[in-house]
Parts: sequence; structure tokens; C-alpha cells
Amino acid sequence: MRVFNGIDDVESAVGEHLGYSEWFPVTQERVDKFADATEDRQWIHVDPERAAQGPYGGTIAHGYLTLSLLPVLGAQVMRVDGIAMTVNYGTNKVRFPEPVKVGSSVRAGAEVLSFERTLKGATVVVRYTIEIEGATKPALVAETVRLLVA
Repeated sequence: MRVFNGIDDVESAVGEHLGYSEWFPVTQERVDKFADATEDRQWIHVDPERAAQGPYGGTIAHGYLTLSLLPVLGAQVMRVDGIAMTVNYGTNKVRFPEPVKVGSSVRAGAEVLSFERTLKGATVVVRYTIEIEGATKPALVAETVRLLVA
């Protein structure tokens, strides 16, 4: 994990790949709970028997479930010490190039794309790429915007 010592330290990392999280298993139970929370119970996610006959040979995670893993996976990649807080400020771009099959594992890699000082601290754009173990294409590429409050 890359630990930054304050806002100035983050600025020096623009253009740098920070490393990877641990592998994280995507289970049917997690997919089902996400479906319940979002009320998105499409069969491709929650009906293993029907999905076995579908285009992926089994159930797949919701794209937004994959996106929602960024806080837990991102926390394994980077941390900024010496600030009041970090606020999720949004995303500039999100793509889902490859579905995540239930039973697979994913991990996140992170790269600092940009840094801009603000009155309260700084905004930092971090590109996360969520990889699927054994796959050639990523499950997710997202440019997230974080507000670092001094």
C-alpha cells in the first residue's frame, strides 16, 4: 500500500502507478445482496440455472457492484495521512469492458492522473482498473475524483 504523508506528497505522485489491492472474491451471495439493495434482480445476476444457459455460462456481477468495490479495494492501494478527510467527489469516466463472472476474483490497480489545489485542500483524479484474475480485459476502468481536505 502506498501511504502519502499529506497533500503535498500526493501531488508528487501524478503519473505514477501506485500498485494493486489484494484479490477479492465475487460470490453469488454478494451479488444477491447487491441485487436486493438495488432492486436490480435481472436473471443474468441472480438466477444461476437460467444464467448457465445464457451468454456467459453463469451469473455475473452487476457493473455497479464492481464499481462499488472501489472503496474497499482502493483503501488497500493508497491512503493519505495528515489530512482531515477524503471525500468522494465523483467520477469522470466509467467503463465495464468485461463482465465479472460469479466465482472469480478481482483486484484494483490505481494511477494518479491529476492533482489540483483548492481552497480547502486538493482534488485528485485517480484511475482505477479492476482486473479479473486470469482474464485479458479488465472488468472496470474508472476515473474517480477525490477531494482531499486539509
